[in-house]
Amino acid sequence: MTVSPDEILITNGSQQCLDLIGKVFINPGDPVAIERPGYLGAIQAFSLYEPVFCTVPLQDEGPDPAILADVLERNRPKFFYGIPNSQNPTGITYTSERRKEIAGMMHKTGTFFVEDDAYGELNFTGKSPQSFRQLLPDTTLITGSFSKILAPGMRLGWIVAPPEVMEQLVIAKQASDLHSNFLSQRIAFEYLSKTDIDSHIQRIQQAYHHQCELMQAEIKKTFPSSVRHTRPEGGMFLWLTLPDGISSMEVFAAAIKEEVAVLPGTPFYIDGGGNSTLRINFSNSPDPMICEGIARLARVIRNLEK
Repeated sequence: MTVSPDEILITNGSQQCLDLIGKVFINPGDPVAIERPGYLGAIQAFSLYEPVFCTVPLQDEGPDPAILADVLERNRPKFFYGIPNSQNPTGITYTSERRKEIAGMMHKTGTFFVEDDAYGELNFTGKSPQSFRQLLPDTTLITGSFSKILAPGMRLGWIVAPPEVMEQLVIAKQASDLHSNFLSQRIAFEYLSKTDIDSHIQRIQQAYHHQCELMQAEIKKTFPSSVRHTRPEGGMFLWLTLPDGISSMEVFAAAIKEEVAVLPGTPFYIDGGGNSTLRINFSNSPDPMICEGIARLARVIRNLEK
């Protein structure tokens, strides 16, 4: 993509991107479209501005096109917020065909797409899928973060936005904090000037791919066959769907006693649901810990299934 510096705003982490977008776009009662399940950080950031959320269920290929079309036509949302690459929490990546289908719908209604690309660089193939900016150049905002590719504590994010939107984002940013952390920017600049960031990202991709494959292999070996999970193409997370009758909160409580932390899926459903879903992370544990953690979680689920 060709992006000019004037189209980029550096922020204090990607969460500030979402807050600024909320400030600029949302008035109380405005409709906002979001994936179901949706990213908890976005739900929290946008909720401060009192929108009416219109949820669009995720399928294996991406958002349900029929429901999205209905939401766009019936509700006319201010924007559709989505994570096309390795979605948080599910790990789902939109297919190329679904991206084009969604872009066609949004072009007809002129709806903005807020493309959260926190995990785009972490695609296991090493190839970043097509951005919505290439499909909807005039109505796409992209957000991203250095914390996923440089260092978790490097709270630097960025927004790419059309000029008329960028003008409003800059005004909102000035009211928020005047300036993003300059020391962190200098550190990031020095690193990027002296290091091959693409080689560094490639190492991350390889490590996460291995850990993801290992976790899925251990799940297949130890979990009941009634547990389903997504098969991510990148990112950091797996999404589990538990057998009927087993609550994710029950699993959470029992797993904590086994010193295993999982995240129940309910907070990701702004309109309720997700009681049988869990998000688990594969990016922050070495191989022996993944194997032991999955073994303990399997025992918890099997005990609850009895």
